[in-house]
Amino acid sequence: MTTVEDTQSQPVAMEFAKATTVSTSAPAGIRVNGKNWHAQKKAFRPTAGLTSFQKRMEMEQVKKATKAKEQEMKDEKEQERNSRIQAIKDRRKAKEEKERYDKMAEKMHKKIVERRKRREKRNKLLNS
Repeated sequence: MTTVEDTQSQPVAMEFAKATTVSTSAPAGIRVNGKNWHAQKKAFRPTAGLTSFQKRMEMEQVKKATKAKEQEMKDEKEQERNSRIQAIKDRRKAKEEKERYDKMAEKMHKKIVERRKRREKRNKLLNS
């Protein structure tokens, strides 16, 4: 005869037995020699990294687009840099020219300096 306690304890005992059998078996991948600090080895699969031709072409197109965008950004940055440098050079040149005319104005009459400015400006336009 089974009592209430027996019926309740039988399923629990079966579940416990199942749990212990699963846990007592060695998990896959644990080293037998105990060198657990080494990386786990994996099966060699020579076709694992292969992708289809179409997928490779799509990836190549994405790379090309990215490179083109990067090059465009670099060119834009270089152009801005060159324009800043050119502005600095122009300012320095104008400052030198102004100082030169001021020095000439100290020695010569104002009208002669103005005439020389106009003449040099004409020569610059002709030579450029």
